Amino acid sequence: MTIWVIRVLFLFLCTIAGYAVSQLHPMFVGISMAGFWGCAIGFGMGWLMIAIDEMIKGFSLRAFSATTFGLFLGLIIALLIDNSGIFAGDDPNDPTRRMVRICLFLSFGYIGMVLAMRSNKEDFSLIIPYVRFTRQAKADNLLLLDTSAIIDGRIADLIESNYLEGLVVVPRFVLRELQQIADSTDTIKRARGRRGLEILNRIQRNVRNVVRIHDADFPDEIGVDSKIMRLATNLSARIYTTDYNLCKVAELQSISCVNISEVARCLRVILLPGEMLSLRIVREGKERSQGIGYLADGTMVVVNNAQAHIGSQVDVQVQSTHQTGAGIIVFADMRPTLSHATANTTPPTPTPEIPATTK
Repeated sequence: MTIWVIRVLFLFLCTIAGYAVSQLHPMFVGISMAGFWGCAIGFGMGWLMIAIDEMIKGFSLRAFSATTFGLFLGLIIALLIDNSGIFAGDDPNDPTRRMVRICLFLSFGYIGMVLAMRSNKEDFSLIIPYVRFTRQAKADNLLLLDTSAIIDGRIADLIESNYLEGLVVVPRFVLRELQQIADSTDTIKRARGRRGLEILNRIQRNVRNVVRIHDADFPDEIGVDSKIMRLATNLSARIYTTDYNLCKVAELQSISCVNISEVARCLRVILLPGEMLSLRIVREGKERSQGIGYLADGTMVVVNNAQAHIGSQVDVQVQSTHQTGAGIIVFADMRPTLSHATANTTPPTPTPEIPATTK
């Protein structure tokens, strides 16, 4: 939208300039409707420049510099051929020689531009030895965070562990949503909002990554999810979220999106039957004599014959796993302690017999 405002202003200035030229230039003096024709010529020149701008909007600065360099080399080669004496016997004013020279310069100029456009930066080292064209500014890896990822908090652990590196971008509308949640009358929502603000301060204190608050807003978009996808498209950034629906909608629009819950699921430890675990029994299970414990990643472990060990750290042996919609449930049995195993395997000490005495 901003580019069209600039273009309209440019057209207006071109029209005014055309009118001014028509009033001052001697060529237009005495012509009827000179002001109209001046405005029309100015407007037409401005519109022509806008059309050229629209046609070359995909033409990068690197392509322009390469084209200019190739054109320069082609014209030099054409000039060397023209001055080599091949046309020395011809009349300089001969129309045929003039046409040949025009074709010579046009041909080598075109060939030079095409070769420069098809070459890469390494090819220039053959023409200009000991000179390497290196890219000084690397593209930033933009980490665009939404509200759910900030409140979740695991994004801070990923950044602090150097798993994620780049420029952290937090939109202003996400920050406003966090503040609204933190000011909510609902106790749970208020706690979640305050946790999100604390996580954001924690990320900002990390010296490895830079946090930027982006002021862009899109009044024509209704929801925060639509705004964050629009911003990700404009910045070529990657969205980090725990919202499953947002991630799927972003994938449909070819927007790079990472679901932190999916990352955690991929990094979860795979337990096989027979493995030994050490965990704390925190509560009783549904069945009689069962105890419930949790691994570090939140996986629930159902331990048989562990009800008497609630509040204790025990060793268990994995028997099987069960996949549910909420995650994986591990079923395990109590691992017998060393003293208990020794007690069960050590044979009893025989009682010495007392010899009978004869009277």
